[in-house]
Amino acid sequence: MPITPTKKIWMDGTLVDWDQATVHVLSHGLHYGTGAFEGIRAYKTPRGVAIFRLREHMERLIRSCKILMMDVPFSVDQLCDAALEIVRVNELDNGCYLRPLVYLGYGEMGVNPLPAPVNVAIAAWPWGAYLGDEGLEKGVRMKISSWQRHGVNAMPTAAKGTGMYLNSALAKVEAMKAGYDEAILLGPDGRVSECTGENLFVVRDGVIISPPPSEAGALPGITQQTIVKIANDLGYEVRFEAMIRTDLYLADEAFLTGTAAEVVPISSVDDRVVGTGTPGPITKALQSIYFQAVRGERTEYEEWLARV
Repeated sequence: MPITPTKKIWMDGTLVDWDQATVHVLSHGLHYGTGAFEGIRAYKTPRGVAIFRLREHMERLIRSCKILMMDVPFSVDQLCDAALEIVRVNELDNGCYLRPLVYLGYGEMGVNPLPAPVNVAIAAWPWGAYLGDEGLEKGVRMKISSWQRHGVNAMPTAAKGTGMYLNSALAKVEAMKAGYDEAILLGPDGRVSECTGENLFVVRDGVIISPPPSEAGALPGITQQTIVKIANDLGYEVRFEAMIRTDLYLADEAFLTGTAAEVVPISSVDDRVVGTGTPGPITKALQSIYFQAVRGERTEYEEWLARV
């Protein structure tokens, strides 16, 4: 999706003009993928714009950096304040997408990351539905990728590391060139892991099931956790269980979750129609309450909103 430039980007504690927010071509992160990032959304609410689950995202960013042995020179509170500031400064009153990024910058070259400086940036811009408005409403077509999700001892899958997303990009390109909307990756053991940037759920006999992130080599999702909470509040049973591809083919319903994608029904997997091929009742109920929550229309989830 194209990016709409805004006025300022926060870089290492300073507001920088959008066009001046640059890095050196010899930055370590550019050459070796040494960095960590988050995707966060802010939504328009009846009481002004609010960032959804801001602290949880910044805490996960810090955890990712710990795994990658990068010392972040800002606290979670400072990062949260910077995110609120960048939304205010850019007057993004109708909501936006935020991209916090910690990366190793210019100053040292070679695979060893330890001597390289740690830089931090936060950008924000208006962004629509990641998989399209039609995908949100009617569902998306999925393909099991020929690319395998890396194993937990090949890459630290609990970290949202920048270089790790080459794996996702390859799977995404393969799926789109084949005429699908999104890809599903299997882990080294052949079990279902996650999508290119989303967690996966199926519904079977009224029970909601998702692969356990630690076993599946998937990133523990904040939107995933959100949907589990909403589902439990609605009285649905949620289980974390290993899955194989045929579990997707035979599901009554399926959907994916992620900050960028939000909550998207799955209409088919590998050309096998899921359920009726249209969003199922449980998926629609979870999606509806999710959007009410992020838009400040559910008081019981007010704690998830960081008001700008």
